[in-house]
Amino acid sequence: MFHIATEDEIKSAVVTDVYFQRTEEILRHEGINQRVVAEVTMKDAPPGWNWGVVAGIEEVARLLEGLAVNVWAMPEGTLFEVEQPVLVIEGQYLDFLKYETSLLGLLCQASGIATKASRCRKAAGERIVASFGARRMHPAIAPMIERSAFIGGCDGVAVVKSAELIHEQPIGTMPHALILMIGDTVEACLAFHRTIDPQVRRVALIDTFCDEKVEAIRVAQQMGENLFAVRLDTPSSRRGSMRQILEEVRWELNLRGFQKVKLFVSGGIDEHKILELNPVADAYGVGTAISNAPVSDFALDIVEIAGQPIAKRGKKSGRKIVFRCPACLKTQILPAPFGKDLSSQPEPKVACSCGRGAFLEPLLLPLIKEGKLARQLPSPQGIRSFVLRQLEHKELSGLQSPS
Repeated sequence: MFHIATEDEIKSAVVTDVYFQRTEEILRHEGINQRVVAEVTMKDAPPGWNWGVVAGIEEVARLLEGLAVNVWAMPEGTLFEVEQPVLVIEGQYLDFLKYETSLLGLLCQASGIATKASRCRKAAGERIVASFGARRMHPAIAPMIERSAFIGGCDGVAVVKSAELIHEQPIGTMPHALILMIGDTVEACLAFHRTIDPQVRRVALIDTFCDEKVEAIRVAQQMGENLFAVRLDTPSSRRGSMRQILEEVRWELNLRGFQKVKLFVSGGIDEHKILELNPVADAYGVGTAISNAPVSDFALDIVEIAGQPIAKRGKKSGRKIVFRCPACLKTQILPAPFGKDLSSQPEPKVACSCGRGAFLEPLLLPLIKEGKLARQLPSPQGIRSFVLRQLEHKELSGLQSPS
């Protein structure tokens, strides 16, 4: 009915580039099937980005589970940089070559979305960031998009199915359509208040018919303490300076004693706009910027065949171990002798040069061992908390705060 691949089709490796099918045919015909080590790395980041967030690891685990392979991977939510292996596969090449297309697709898009969400989170500080972008993408992947946005740092997601996947309540405000159907902003807000569960925050959309500050005053006077926030989604043809509009609304609400009413902004929001509006905005609905985020341009490359280091031009051969200081997040990549467990500690233990007394820890941890899941996969909430802790150590590259 829809133009999508089913889970069974992805798992059975029919979602693959044809040259992998042809490669398999050739290798089988020639009787070649050696044991290889392949690693997934990102050579170049999107312009202005100097770190990313690994996402999609859980789906990759489900993709490769049951194959006669060993897999090591960074924990989902790990902040990584270019040329750092985020995932390593070891096994007979014919056992997994047809999965490369799907594996990269699972990692590339989810990691790009999670990274963009983290950049918005970092820019917003303690302000609310909600994922509103599912409507910009194919509905079949909406749950993946919003899960990635959530683990990247968004406070909540809007789509019912997406929220179900991450075991959260969906968040949202009200559409212009509700106000248009009822015919008045205040009446629409009162109808919302009469009908919807009291646990849902009352956020009034104030840009449908009249000037935003006028509607904000009307709604606040009618809703009183029940009003959590007003949302501005003003179209660009009417916008002018969104910051000035927000300043006017804030002034008028404060003047009348509604200091607790928050200002929620949506429409064309990204990390750049967030930094501009932070002095007056309290919450953001981020849509297309997150759901249509640049992908993390990962590639999968063979780096070892039959125990011998080998790689194409531009890639460093041989399996590698990635270590990180838990105190400063400085990362080192070291060569690993053949047969060495990629999750092994360096011998002897190496203290980081940051001077905080922390020892380097391995980042590539066992994910699959001979086809079986080798570790418990964390919850979306656990991954999100992990991301937020790491963000405390990172600067938001590619941006300048407005003067």
